[in-house]
Amino acid sequence: MPSAIHAPDLDRFQPKATGHAVSTGALLSIIEWLSGDECHALDEAGLVSGLGRRLQALGLPVDRMTLHLMTLHPEFIGRTIAWAPGEPVEIHDREHGARVAIANTPLRKVMETREPLIVGPGESVHGRWQHIDVFADRGLMQLVIAPLCNVDGPVSAAVFGTRRPGGFTVSERQVIERILPALRNTSELRILRQVELSLLDTYIGPLTASRILAGRIRQGEIESMEAALLLCDLRGFTELSNRLPGSTVLGMLNAYFDRIVPAITREGGELLKFMGDAVLAFFPGYDAAHSCGAALAAARAMLDEIDHFQYEGIGVKAGIALHYGEVSYGNIGSGRRLDFTLIGRDVNLVSRIQTACGELGEALLMSAPFRRDAGAGDVLSVGAHRLKGFADPAELFTIVR
Repeated sequence: MPSAIHAPDLDRFQPKATGHAVSTGALLSIIEWLSGDECHALDEAGLVSGLGRRLQALGLPVDRMTLHLMTLHPEFIGRTIAWAPGEPVEIHDREHGARVAIANTPLRKVMETREPLIVGPGESVHGRWQHIDVFADRGLMQLVIAPLCNVDGPVSAAVFGTRRPGGFTVSERQVIERILPALRNTSELRILRQVELSLLDTYIGPLTASRILAGRIRQGEIESMEAALLLCDLRGFTELSNRLPGSTVLGMLNAYFDRIVPAITREGGELLKFMGDAVLAFFPGYDAAHSCGAALAAARAMLDEIDHFQYEGIGVKAGIALHYGEVSYGNIGSGRRLDFTLIGRDVNLVSRIQTACGELGEALLMSAPFRRDAGAGDVLSVGAHRLKGFADPAELFTIVR
């Protein structure tokens, strides 16, 4: 570490404000706790509160301690966990725009330079920090800000604040420095855990992610399951994409997905794939009536969103197909490049029903098995129709809107 926080004395630490020595054994007990199974089992709030209480027990005047853990997430840049004696732990998920709030602050400086800083309450060449929400209006007189440098990826930070007018003594700062490697390691484990979960959830969904984390990652590992299937496809998208600039098309698609995907996840569905302008989702069939009811509720909400959707004056129309049946769910692919997917006759059937939406001019069509299990009262038959690849005509149903 740089000379801003000096190397610790190997025998004893003497915090001047408390008048008693901190033994090497007491300090090592904190380091062992940070590295041990008990701490490993704690969540982020338990880590911060446990460490804060232990530092206070050593005599350090820690009145505010925060971890600023940077991560990889499409919506959030990181998470702030803040502790103070006698208060509930605060957790703030920071959106990417939060960079502005800490620009030109010592906290940002530490993250960029990977060098620790000690700052007081006045003006600093590194900027002010009192406006940052977790430090504001707390009467803090000094912050010790230390980088938590991972092997790769963004740099996180730990901050130790005190209200003592003279700030932390040299020996107290040495105590803080001594625990930093163990704190960095346990923080990195939590960051990696969060990145793993958020990336899997972002790209493949929580149910599929849980199967991957459970070790179901071999080619050909397939299981049969019953599920309600939902396939939604934009109408006229080819014409739109041919006449509009690519940036406009991408912006429209993202805005459109932002409106319809929450309707799926809100009802417990899992979005399996984006297929260009289409989405394929499934609702696991632990109970057919529940799964079909949830899928129908999601479809209704999606249609309402589509009715009111506008992007730069562009409106869209879509067709939604619903079906309930048995699917094969698992890994297909080649070698090390695999994909979790759904295959089977019923997946093919819902695709053909979706095609029929356009042919019949209906915004929503469902199969007879889905209609039976959904139990909806406002359903009308549109007759039996031949679907490509299926020998027998299938009776299809729509809803009254």
